[in-house]
Amino acid sequence: VGSISEEETCEKLKGLIQRQVQMCKRNLEVMDSVRRGAQLAIEECQYQFRNRRWNCSTLDTLPVFGKVVTQGTREAAFVYAISSAGVAFAVTRACSSGELDKCGCDRTVQGGSPQGFQWSGCSDNIAYGVAFSQSFVDVRERSKGASSNRALMNLHNNEAGRKAILNNMRVECKCHGVSGSCEFKTCWKAMPPFRKVGNVLKEKFDGATEVEQSEIGSTKVLVPKNSQFKPHTDEDLVYLDSSPDFCDHDLKNGVLGTSGRQCNKTSKAIDGCELMCCGRGFHTDEVEVVERCSCKFHWCCSVKCKPCHRVVEIHTCR
Repeated sequence: VGSISEEETCEKLKGLIQRQVQMCKRNLEVMDSVRRGAQLAIEECQYQFRNRRWNCSTLDTLPVFGKVVTQGTREAAFVYAISSAGVAFAVTRACSSGELDKCGCDRTVQGGSPQGFQWSGCSDNIAYGVAFSQSFVDVRERSKGASSNRALMNLHNNEAGRKAILNNMRVECKCHGVSGSCEFKTCWKAMPPFRKVGNVLKEKFDGATEVEQSEIGSTKVLVPKNSQFKPHTDEDLVYLDSSPDFCDHDLKNGVLGTSGRQCNKTSKAIDGCELMCCGRGFHTDEVEVVERCSCKFHWCCSVKCKPCHRVVEIHTCR
């Protein structure tokens, strides 16, 4: 969608429940950041899974990731976590850059520090970004009644996504003094790059915990399905259902399959042709690519290169 600047636009946004539409209308200036956060999440998901059978491909239908996210799989866990993190990240970034009237820099980070530097500059207002993500993203689950297995799973993974930012906040500093000496240093708190958030959540995906519902008193909670596994933390991803193998085209379950996907002939990992193609074999084509080579710097001031042609082999799954 384009810019979200009018209340009528909120009504037209597909995929929102009524309470999210109401929040959209009350927070119009924040909604462009929510849109950017969603786009950021899709791009990061596709980067992290580019070499796997499920490559986080999007469809023109709702949900955009297809039926893969309607099942309680670890792939759904990652999508919920990265999406929640994307909203928190983009809203926080908008606060710090002065785009929003409702928030600005984090003014609670000020004064001297035990390490001897002065808190100054514009610290990222991660508290506002996280709070907005909690209220806007989590309301989908809370509106259903947050006691179903799937609602508990989604809420947990939403929070794990936000924790991936919170637990990786950085301290950035600037030196002040004669000729760049560091006699006096001012520092501020900054979010990690979103690629770092994606890397953290991808690690959590690989080590995700299979869970089931249990009752502690009158409270319903998720516990590891295998009692020998240690309990998961707030930062871990959890899932309820085993994933399909993603090998074959299965529109009913929103699986595109790996036929036609490019693979690495020499790799033994999941991006290798044997695993990526699920044993179906692969086609090999020779393609001519043009690259810049023999580059020379000419005084002053240009770099001139020659076009070099070479033939490479491309392997695609049958």
